[in-house]
Amino acid sequence: MSASTASDAPPTARAPRPRRRHSIAEKIGAIGQNRAAALLLLVATVIAVVWANVAHDAYEAFWEMHLTVGLGDIQLDFTLHALVNDALMAIFFFTVGLEVRREFAIGELTSWSRALVPVTAAIAGLVVPALLFFWIALPSGYAHAWGVVISTDTAFLVGALALVGPRIPGRLRIFLLSLAVVDDIGALSIIALVYTENFTPLPLIIAAVGLVGVYLTRYLPTGRGPVYATLAIIVWLAFLASGVHPTLAGVAIALLVPVYRPNRRDVEHALDLARTFRQSPNTEYARAAANSLRESISINERLQSAYAPYVAYVILPLFALANAGVQLTPEIIAGAMTSALTWGIVVGLVVGKFLGVFGSSAVLRLLRIGDFGPGLTLDRIAGGAALCGIGFTISLFIVDLAIDDDAAQNEGRVGVLAASVLAFVLATIVFRMSDALHPDIQTGETLVRPVDPRRDHVFGSMDAPYEIVEYGDFQCPFCLKASGSIEEVRRELGDQLRYVWRHAPLTQQHPNALAGAEASEAAAMQGKFFEFERGLFSDQEHQLPSDIVRLAASLGLDVDRFERDLTAPEVTARVRDDMLDAEAMNISSVPTFFLGGRRHHGPYDAQTLIRSLQASQTAPEAPVPASSAE
Repeated sequence: MSASTASDAPPTARAPRPRRRHSIAEKIGAIGQNRAAALLLLVATVIAVVWANVAHDAYEAFWEMHLTVGLGDIQLDFTLHALVNDALMAIFFFTVGLEVRREFAIGELTSWSRALVPVTAAIAGLVVPALLFFWIALPSGYAHAWGVVISTDTAFLVGALALVGPRIPGRLRIFLLSLAVVDDIGALSIIALVYTENFTPLPLIIAAVGLVGVYLTRYLPTGRGPVYATLAIIVWLAFLASGVHPTLAGVAIALLVPVYRPNRRDVEHALDLARTFRQSPNTEYARAAANSLRESISINERLQSAYAPYVAYVILPLFALANAGVQLTPEIIAGAMTSALTWGIVVGLVVGKFLGVFGSSAVLRLLRIGDFGPGLTLDRIAGGAALCGIGFTISLFIVDLAIDDDAAQNEGRVGVLAASVLAFVLATIVFRMSDALHPDIQTGETLVRPVDPRRDHVFGSMDAPYEIVEYGDFQCPFCLKASGSIEEVRRELGDQLRYVWRHAPLTQQHPNALAGAEASEAAAMQGKFFEFERGLFSDQEHQLPSDIVRLAASLGLDVDRFERDLTAPEVTARVRDDMLDAEAMNISSVPTFFLGGRRHHGPYDAQTLIRSLQASQTAPEAPVPASSAE
């Protein structure tokens, strides 16, 4: 995307309405929910270990209880353990598949240049641990169980990051989540290719027909939910009959569920129906409005929102309860301490994951390949690489698939638990050291990303002695007031000023702020950023999708191209980058100014800004405007 040129005009002001400055309360990701889910998973693990050691026979007997489900002569017989691992975990893998689908369609992995670093780190994080495990565990006779060390537990990873990660984890969190998506793809592929026994191909034909039906269901005008559910059950049963682990049915179905960003016309239609219901409330209009609102969001995102709480708070804790019950008698611990299998798992997860993720990232950084972004420093990547050694869920899952002997399974579980604890402790130490190394980023006093005319929206010459960088929100009245101050400073300083706008939309207080920011980026792709900015500021009360499109038309933009660009991954990534920069600098309110690269505190009237610019300018020959003299 090309930056706006100096020929663009900056925004002008109108009288603001008095209002309190807002805080940026919505952080990247639901950190509180992640922390709670991780703690619940940890509690379930502790309960399983205690239960297995206090009453081992009762623990085994409970999970080996049989449950029979059927109709007539068709019956399925499961143990409770198999029900959790084969059925409930299919829902977990279904949500993983939804996230994979979303990331490749409209998320971080849509752009190869942006995805290069996490994808490379994920691949190295799969290969290096497997090689280390194979080498160390070879004498044990279980080298074929190398799949135990390849995968990172995403739930524990995100929860642990919320518990012990850096105070401002935004960019690191996106890096780790992108890495985890690729990691999950690798792990699921290996489960399908390596740990499938008694393969029967015929049922997979039925599964294939069912998956085609899942794909075509998107074209049904109504009643898609029951059809999806019925086909999902058929596909799961077909996978079960084929010998391929039935949890992979969840992934296959998820990859065929449509994902898209909300379409402007669908949103407008939903709003029209809501207005109709408000004018004439009845059951028919209520149902139509509710259906229209629901359909404006892709089923992928609706399903993620619907299933996420059940996965985090029910399915994963149940899985831990059913699979983490390792006995820790002195004899078992002593055996694990001398077991090549146990040490292969510990070294593979703790050392292998760290070397793979951190080592590959360091090489890319050294070679200046890929986009790291402010705040994603190597020391923080080191902490994230250490957290990747928590392989809990899928590691325990593959222990159960790859190892038949009960004693060896116990040794494997000891290795997984020990590696997870060691990885958590190591990551905590690295993060505390990382925070101590970056006090300037923590306080946010310095602009973390220098102005780049190829990326930024710049008004003025790059040779100008004075520079103002503003982080703002098009719907914020204080940013509107600041636009008047900027216009006055521009008149005073003329060609001596370089002004840069960056996005920090307050999405909780201003529901349309994010859409306005993305629309301005779509306008920038046609060279009209500052004109569009001025239009948004001139009418802060009317920034619905239809208003934004009318503004684009009034500025002479190609409206069809503008609407396509509104949903382009490049536009979303550009705004999110600015938001992550703001988070990395601990920006808690807007407008926030950086003058000469240093954060400005206090009033932002024109004369105060000019005096602060003078103070930040060290060149003695820089002229001083007469009107700014005291």
